[in-house]
Amino acid sequence: MNYAQLLFPDFALILLGYLLCRFSPLNRPIWQGAEALVYYLLFPVLLFHSIVKSPLDWAATSSLIAAGVTSGLVGIALAYSLPWWPGLRHHISTRDHAGAAQVAFRFNSFIGLALADRLAGAQGLLFISVLIGFCVPMFNIAAVWPMTREGQHSFWGQLIRNPLIVATVCGLCANLLGFRMPTWLEPPVARIGAASIALGLMSAGAGMQLGLLTHAKRLSVGVLGIRHLLQPLIALGAIHVFGLQGEQALVLLLFSALPTASTCYVLAARMGYNGPYVAGLVTLSTILGVLSLPYALSLTSLLPTP
Repeated sequence: MNYAQLLFPDFALILLGYLLCRFSPLNRPIWQGAEALVYYLLFPVLLFHSIVKSPLDWAATSSLIAAGVTSGLVGIALAYSLPWWPGLRHHISTRDHAGAAQVAFRFNSFIGLALADRLAGAQGLLFISVLIGFCVPMFNIAAVWPMTREGQHSFWGQLIRNPLIVATVCGLCANLLGFRMPTWLEPPVARIGAASIALGLMSAGAGMQLGLLTHAKRLSVGVLGIRHLLQPLIALGAIHVFGLQGEQALVLLLFSALPTASTCYVLAARMGYNGPYVAGLVTLSTILGVLSLPYALSLTSLLPTP
């Protein structure tokens, strides 16, 4: 399968967002509003709907959840340990590391949902929604923790105001309680979901910045190396350990190689860290996703056979 060709439509939307923001009257302030709309309304609705529209088979997805959480915890541990790596010790600012560590393990959910739908349809959407449901709270806690330790911020306050955490927790609770969306509400909610994917991808492109990537080069190589080179290999190991097969293994590999979350720079800037530098990392991560996603998906040749 030509994964690069399959991924092209979604990266074309990212490129379109970048070009519109830089070379048309639809400049950055407009895209900031669009990004807020996606982040606070459209995307939480999509997450909630993806989780509640099908009953979760916890027995069938437990191995996927365990593999995703394990891979994520290994990524977090690697990101936290960067200041002690050979060649990086004494060359990384503690404050820069606190703001940038999140880039190594957070992921762009907009791109993930779009690609899961393209690669595996409704089943892929369900699987990646389950991963998002469990990993978004864990990754947000891991992202906020170093910055709250370095600065004067409320750790729990940052978490309970995160709309992605609220949406995923509500979706999982509603699914457990047997909630099903009324038939008459399905069409508008589905359209909101479709709008969130397209607008989210274009917003990711509009937010790309490369200006400050010369700052903290070793830290940049470290966090991006974990995100795009090591995480797919960690996911492959987890697939073998937990015995994942078929679409679950495919979705976990896809999940492991996603570009980092476009909101990394928003969180860093809001908490008083070097937002423009983190924005540069987000931009380069989005570009590297063009290479890391086909690389990760090519690892399907190493998956265990049924």
